[in-house]
Amino acid sequence: MTHSFIRTCLIGSLGLLLGTCSLAQTAAWPSKPVKFVNSWPAGGPSDILARAVGDVLQKQFGQPFVVDNKPGAAGNVGADQVAKSAPDGHSLLWGIDTTHTINPHIYKAMPFKEADLKPLVVISSSGLLLGVHPSTGFKTAKDFLQAARERSLNFSSGGNGSPGHLWVNMANISAATRLTHIPYRGNSPAVMAVVSGEVDGGTLATPGMLPQVKGGKVTALAVTSRKRSRLAPEVPTVAEAGFKDLESEVLYVVMAPINTPEPLMQTMAKAITDALARPELQTRLNDLDMAYEGLSGSAATQRLKTLSDQYGRVIRATGMKVD
Repeated sequence: MTHSFIRTCLIGSLGLLLGTCSLAQTAAWPSKPVKFVNSWPAGGPSDILARAVGDVLQKQFGQPFVVDNKPGAAGNVGADQVAKSAPDGHSLLWGIDTTHTINPHIYKAMPFKEADLKPLVVISSSGLLLGVHPSTGFKTAKDFLQAARERSLNFSSGGNGSPGHLWVNMANISAATRLTHIPYRGNSPAVMAVVSGEVDGGTLATPGMLPQVKGGKVTALAVTSRKRSRLAPEVPTVAEAGFKDLESEVLYVVMAPINTPEPLMQTMAKAITDALARPELQTRLNDLDMAYEGLSGSAATQRLKTLSDQYGRVIRATGMKVD
């Protein structure tokens, strides 16, 4: 028996063993409680969605699916925790695209590398609602943007590096406005800053803004999505208002550590997308003003790259940075 033949047999056996281990790992998922690390505060859209999907999967697999809120540093705290966790499918990041499309462009140092995580599923997309305090007197996006060119106005966001922060910079560069960004710790306190008149307005998640609009405490001027909001169909889009350059959408994403085996990635992606296909989850998406996308694999990766390239151009032009 030649050395070449022995080596070939050993290599083949090793490949078979690795493949068997990978399939066994996939078949065993989940073998213990699964932690959904939500990189934003409790009560926000990503938190609500993670809990809804977790409830379905817990009933399906008989293992606990626990949401662990780890907000901070525009999502970097939660993302870092998952990036450093075991690539076995028992710790997944639930959040929005900004950890990969905005943060790498604005933070001088990141606690993790972009390449440490890969998208499991791009679940959905959602626009923001541009709203102002009634005392400002603005009734349309055009009136607001014209005034913002002539004087400085304070605008709240859910934090440095949040979609609302980026939108302020987009407006300042493409509409020549003089908006001053005021960061808060999450969408809810940013909305309340508008309600109280602490700031002139904000571009924030629609579900959080809409109750205040209906209560007369916030005036809705436009939504930043490509289509009108299902929750507020009477509010025009920024494109309809004549400002297509101010379109902006948030992607809700699930991510896994980079070394998670591909068969396991496919198993988990299918489990999540199957859960999201259920009528009650589709209703939940609609209630959260989300358009279902359900992208995985290379399609999810490309979707994030395209958005990162777009945001990177805006950030470089404005010099937007976070220490």
